[in-house]
Amino acid sequence: MDSLSEFTLSSRRQNQWINITAEVQRAVGASKITEGICVVFIPHTTAAVTINENADPDVPHDVGVALDHISPDRPEFLHGEGNSAAHTKASLVGPSTTIIVSGGRLLLGTWQGIWFTEYDGPRTRKVYVKVLGA
Repeated sequence: MDSLSEFTLSSRRQNQWINITAEVQRAVGASKITEGICVVFIPHTTAAVTINENADPDVPHDVGVALDHISPDRPEFLHGEGNSAAHTKASLVGPSTTIIVSGGRLLLGTWQGIWFTEYDGPRTRKVYVKVLGA
């Protein structure tokens, strides 16, 4: 059994993290699947998804600072849109994540949340949620 859902969100700026845990859990609940896996996929090349701490608001900021250090905007980049740093950050973080579903709930740790990460905003973005199982 499987279920595919989609939702959209709007980012306000570059290097923005948006907690999407509740939206993903709603998709799992709507699927009626109680045991399986949930795949969250971001179909964009300058945005990504990750699982990280959702208790301390400084964590997204700090990870953003680290990614800016790893991939700053550089004058030697050739990409015409001027957002090569955003493409690099999205590649490092990744377009998808997989979470175990147990008892109809996402099996996340106490401090974990699912984060949409925007590197080229503001933008309107899609998020796909595929739930597989029984």
